Amino acid sequence: MVKRFLIALVLVALVAGGLVGFNMFRDDAISQFFANRPRPAVTVSSTKVEALTWTPRIQAIGTVGAARGVDLTVETTGIVQDVRFDANDRVEEGQVLVVLDNNVQSADLEAARAKAQLDKQVLTRAQELLKRGVGSETAVESAQAAATASASQVAKLEAVLAQKELKAPFSGTIGIPRVEKGQYIAPGNTVATLQDLDTLRADFSVPEQNLPLLKIGLPVRYGLSEDRLDFSGKVTGIEPRVDPQTRLVALRAEITDAGGRLSPGQFVQVRVELPAEGDVLVVPQTALVTSLYGDYLFVVAPAETEGDASEGEPGLVARQVFVKTGRRAGGVIEVVSGVSAGDEVVTAGQNRLTNNGPVTVDNSVEPPATRSGEAAAQ
Repeated sequence: MVKRFLIALVLVALVAGGLVGFNMFRDDAISQFFANRPRPAVTVSSTKVEALTWTPRIQAIGTVGAARGVDLTVETTGIVQDVRFDANDRVEEGQVLVVLDNNVQSADLEAARAKAQLDKQVLTRAQELLKRGVGSETAVESAQAAATASASQVAKLEAVLAQKELKAPFSGTIGIPRVEKGQYIAPGNTVATLQDLDTLRADFSVPEQNLPLLKIGLPVRYGLSEDRLDFSGKVTGIEPRVDPQTRLVALRAEITDAGGRLSPGQFVQVRVELPAEGDVLVVPQTALVTSLYGDYLFVVAPAETEGDASEGEPGLVARQVFVKTGRRAGGVIEVVSGVSAGDEVVTAGQNRLTNNGPVTVDNSVEPPATRSGEAAAQ
């Protein structure tokens, strides 16, 4: 009985040991199969790291203004006698625009001129009598004083009469008339606006951190949108003081080629172009991956071991490289350290990559704004 029990126990142990051994052999064979199986290559697109000439830019939003622009008003009170312009007329410097009622002043001026003429004749006779020896110097001096006073009165009344006329202080385009014939107006009442549209300017502000980069004469581009900067000019003024409330610096720049396509008061996109810098390494912004550990790129490089080789294109892997970045513009980003000119970086397909994973490069379909050379040349 005992012998039979021992035989059965040995048979059960052999069967159990065989099952355990078979499972261990199977698991080891599966592990060996997947360990030695080549990893499938990930298809990506790539581009070369380029060393380009970088033109730093400062972006802002400005307000267009005329180089010379004023709201016209009269110097004295009166009734409008004549309005000698229409809306949007081109007027010249010194042109009479509005005439106030000046009948009283004209009459006073005629009387003063008549008196001045008489005093001048009296002075001439007094001087003749003095030459003949029948006159006195006192009479000549009195006549001289009277003639001078009369001439001064004429000049005064001419100035008063001139105040009854509103003249253009400079050449430009005049706006809509704000007065009508027969209307009573006083100093401070706006008659019309006069703008010199031949040369416009833009006022804008930039952060105080940019103040050391700014100087008079820097080129400026303007436009109604960021992708269409059709107008050009240069910086003509920099406020020497930073606004303590906003921490902004005010600038003024002229617009030399508006050609009637801009009007005072419009908002414009402003781009100040700083001096160009050579040999700046740039990559497309699509190549950069941001993580909690820092920014990194995938660089396409030859595989160092056979295990790194890809099925589709043997010998190429994507290596993860952490980089330090700088400025951004036009779809590209400056790389301060981490890569060198000529390195090939992945621009699409990074979400499926692992460090040292095999890759296949296919640039037949390239995502937008990955050509760093084209973007930087804008």
